[in-house]
Amino acid sequence: MTNPSPLLDLHADAGAVVSPYGEGEAAPLVVQTFGDLGREYAALRTGCALLDLPQRAVLEVTGPDRLDFLGRILTQELKGLSPFRVRRSFWLSRKGRIDADLRVIDLPSRTLLEVDLLAAERTLSGLSAYIITEDCAIRGLQGLTHRLALHGPTGMDLLSAVAQPAGGAEASGPGLERLDEGAACVANVAGHDVVVYREDTAGTTGLEMIVPATGVGAVYRLLLEAGRVKDTPEGAATAPSRWRVVASRVRLCAAGWHAYNVARIEAGTPIYNLDFGAESLPAETGVLHDRVSFTKGCYLGQEIVARMHARGQSKQSLVRVHFEKREGRVLLPETGATLEDESGTGAVGLVTSSTVAPSLGSVAVALAQVKSAFALAGTVLVAQTPDGPVRGRVEASLKPGA
Repeated sequence: MTNPSPLLDLHADAGAVVSPYGEGEAAPLVVQTFGDLGREYAALRTGCALLDLPQRAVLEVTGPDRLDFLGRILTQELKGLSPFRVRRSFWLSRKGRIDADLRVIDLPSRTLLEVDLLAAERTLSGLSAYIITEDCAIRGLQGLTHRLALHGPTGMDLLSAVAQPAGGAEASGPGLERLDEGAACVANVAGHDVVVYREDTAGTTGLEMIVPATGVGAVYRLLLEAGRVKDTPEGAATAPSRWRVVASRVRLCAAGWHAYNVARIEAGTPIYNLDFGAESLPAETGVLHDRVSFTKGCYLGQEIVARMHARGQSKQSLVRVHFEKREGRVLLPETGATLEDESGTGAVGLVTSSTVAPSLGSVAVALAQVKSAFALAGTVLVAQTPDGPVRGRVEASLKPGA
């Protein structure tokens, strides 16, 4: 499935650097940066950053049996899932491999499945094949919806300033002021009803938005207008703006994938198709207990998941590694870099994502798949970098403090 951003012309005018997501001519272009990575990252940490996410997709499940069906096919327990709540889950193959990493967003008359774009077609066709007698239906919303996000401590302030109450059946949910992590609501922004759910993947408030494709330009422009402080020559007079007070308070910046990627690695948040993927088993992801219920009934691939869980082991595990500076220098292992054990007996893993982490003292941190015997907290590993080897230590959990 392709999902070209309707905002590409606007991004081009802003000087965005873009790159394709996936392979082939139909791969959507994703903004990497608007030219000032430091400013984009700072906005995410102290104000808020607005991101365009054409690499994400949404499926819609309707019908009275939809939650019962999804509960019997996905890894997460969905019993008791009430409207305007969100649960994370895996959709597995028969062999227990992860076909998709899902966000299950329940609304009064429908359930949305938010997925990686590259997994959307596989998920749509796979789930549809299992609908037999159930009174439900599933369809892809590519071309009908588009994904945006606001990340940063002032994002809620900005969205609350521009939003109006939604209409229709989905207006009964919580307001933005009560949107805790794992909750969803519907708000009217620039005349369009937008589904908003909260997921703090970058170590700060994260507001994920599902926007009607016909209104994404208006929503994006309104957020920029209301939240971004205008740069003016020193001493120049500026016309009155009804958003000036809001903008000075929230300090919005349009941002690209690069700034978000730094922040989510700092936060220890793994991403499907980067840190684990379609060949991974749930036990290898580092988020097993966040996505999989071990008390629910059967689901596709359960036998393999349950057997590995009962044995208490997997061949490899996703961990977070904090690297030392060497003589005051930061040596950053690149994605795909080999990790060895401290004794130098051989490779024990690979780096899946890495960054220099400003909020952690500008040290190198990485997510890495390592053999389970070397996944214990405190284990010292050595990564190869273009400037030589660097020592790192496995942390107790992916997310600091978790």
